[in-house]
Amino acid sequence: MDIQLNFVNRSNDANNSSIVIFQKNVATDFDELAIAWKVIRNCGQGDNHPFKFPMTMNVSASDSYGNYMPQQPASNGQVFQIVRSTSGDVLTLGTEPGNSSEVQVRNDLPNGAANATIYKDGSPLATKTSIAPGQKAVFQFKPTLWIGVASQIEQGALLNSAVISDINTELSLLGIASADIVMTGGGPGPRSLPFTFRLEHVVMA
Repeated sequence: MDIQLNFVNRSNDANNSSIVIFQKNVATDFDELAIAWKVIRNCGQGDNHPFKFPMTMNVSASDSYGNYMPQQPASNGQVFQIVRSTSGDVLTLGTEPGNSSEVQVRNDLPNGAANATIYKDGSPLATKTSIAPGQKAVFQFKPTLWIGVASQIEQGALLNSAVISDINTELSLLGIASADIVMTGGGPGPRSLPFTFRLEHVVMA
């Protein structure tokens, strides 16, 4: 089931700020950078921007030779392997189950580092680069979205640590079927309020 979300701009922002939405890979250490999963631009005062948050995700990988392997559906508990087949390097679903709350991608190539990326709704959600042979990438996500205001961020780009530390609103989607994400605050001059985001019109699944 997809979660139907609707961003609503009720702020006093006149700077046409971009809204950045992302998830954090909680399976890794904190120095790993997040990806701007969705960037909402030019959403004026009173405008709204509907989008969906799928429960499903896809995984893909690339090797040190610049080859990109097609996306495959991925579910928690699955372990994918990057292996060298008779045709070249491929991403295959392993037969061994993994941790039930994680997706794992293992580099089983004889040589060369690999990269693994998780996608949601066609956009990159998280990535792990430079996975050495014999090592694995581990992806685990809580049912939450991080949302905030940022400038000059491209959808699909890595967020630097300064942007991530500025964005401190975490919205739980647990058990939700649909909701509005309402932004308030902002405004000109020293009396402007900080931007706040909250869920309204929540329909539980």
